[in-house]
Amino acid sequence: MESSQWWREGIIYQIYPRSFKDSNGDGLGDLPGIIEKLDYLLSLGVDALWLSPFYPTPDKDFGYDVSDHCAVDPRFGTLADFDRLVAEAHRRGLRILLDMVMNHTSDQHPWFQEARSSRTSPKRDWYIWRDRPNNWQAAFGGRTWTYDPQTGQYYLHLFTPAQPDVNWRNPAVRQAQLDVFRFWLERGVDGFRLDVFNAYFKHPDLPDNPPQFGLRGFDRQRHIYDMDQPEMMPLLNELRALLDSYPERYAVGETYLATLDKVVSYCGPDKLHAAFSFDFTSAALFYPWNPAWILKKILARERIFEAAGVWPTTVLSNHDLPRAASRYCRGEDDSQARIALTLLLTLRGTPFLYYGEEIGLRDLPLKRHEILDPPGQKYWPIYKGRDGCRGPMQWDDSPQAGFSQAQPWLKVHPDYPRRNVAAQESDPASLLNFTRRLIALRREYPALRRGAFVPLSAPAGVLAYLRRTEAQTVFVALNFSRREVRAPLPEGEWQTLLPEGASPAGALGPQQILLACKV
Repeated sequence: MESSQWWREGIIYQIYPRSFKDSNGDGLGDLPGIIEKLDYLLSLGVDALWLSPFYPTPDKDFGYDVSDHCAVDPRFGTLADFDRLVAEAHRRGLRILLDMVMNHTSDQHPWFQEARSSRTSPKRDWYIWRDRPNNWQAAFGGRTWTYDPQTGQYYLHLFTPAQPDVNWRNPAVRQAQLDVFRFWLERGVDGFRLDVFNAYFKHPDLPDNPPQFGLRGFDRQRHIYDMDQPEMMPLLNELRALLDSYPERYAVGETYLATLDKVVSYCGPDKLHAAFSFDFTSAALFYPWNPAWILKKILARERIFEAAGVWPTTVLSNHDLPRAASRYCRGEDDSQARIALTLLLTLRGTPFLYYGEEIGLRDLPLKRHEILDPPGQKYWPIYKGRDGCRGPMQWDDSPQAGFSQAQPWLKVHPDYPRRNVAAQESDPASLLNFTRRLIALRREYPALRRGAFVPLSAPAGVLAYLRRTEAQTVFVALNFSRREVRAPLPEGEWQTLLPEGASPAGALGPQQILLACKV
């Protein structure tokens, strides 16, 4: 592919560093551990690595409470290790994206420590203070305001009290934050994922949010004053100009409380390259998983994204969501995981593959006393938090799954003796090798990377569509059901791509996948 199009047509692999590979036996994954596994990632066929935070942190939100944006937490390595990671990744043709947590800092950040030292501190206005709180609710539970007895005012935090929100309206803050981007660009990073970027600005008057129906405090408000403020657009213009001053850099935003219209409004030639719309993860309570629901989601985003000229992203799992294999699979049967991976890798848009998704990693089964995640601790058992999807990567069947020589920060899933990379490497029929074949097909067939999406009529329980360019057409059929059906293949001569050697005109078996290319 053309290098300028890498972010459109490539595959981005998300790594949660503390859970990927421990190189020094302290039970925590680290940057040298990622370096050890670069050849594995290269063999998988991905194009870029998104690293969740590895910055210094007190771990009140496990990396998303940053106390220094321009350093590496010693538990994860050093800046020299980071530079080596970038060099080794680039040598293999892999790009590096960093997770930028710029809505808030840790309360241990030097900026906040100085800001709360007195009301006359030069950095007082680097955060948001008020004599009396408004009605805003925090995403992790409780009020967004915490009283600081040292100075007799409340400070704002959309998440935990240990994560005070910075004041992006202060020009000094704006410059300091942009300097952080510049610091990492100068070290050779290829782009950024922006954590909850659309919450950077709050309404200057901090009015109360109006009520709405919801299950918890945060959901019982319409969030019209604590995010999505018009000042975000000029900032994105400035950030895009900074990115464009370096070759082939990229930024994707985590759109908080995403809607399709909201997502496309933040993307464009002078804004973000892309933003997450979370199309197939939005039904937080029920996770519908059937062709009708999925097709409805696809058609909605195709209509809105195409009209806006915005390139979509596709994500099924990440560090905040229950893993797709846990949502959709029954027991150890990976049939629905294969369907999910096929969907991820054959839809129009940039796929984001979460670490372990390629081997069908399941969520950790955790008891209440094992939960570390703040919202999980607060809302158990209604919500068990995000620890489950952050378990150690399972490399082999040795103790601790080859992740570490020590007890990991989160326990290893008990299925690791049979579900691990080494076991699946040696099994031609494994989910890992299926994923590799899918990625190889995506690379080989331009229609799967840049072709239009064309839905097809299909029997109940089947999702069928074409990916089509002027020169090439690829047919995709996914049988979600447990019965045999006839593949709705259009007329013409077809060559089967998956499963290899199958007759393209034949029946589609239970939970089977068919990919074919028009000859």
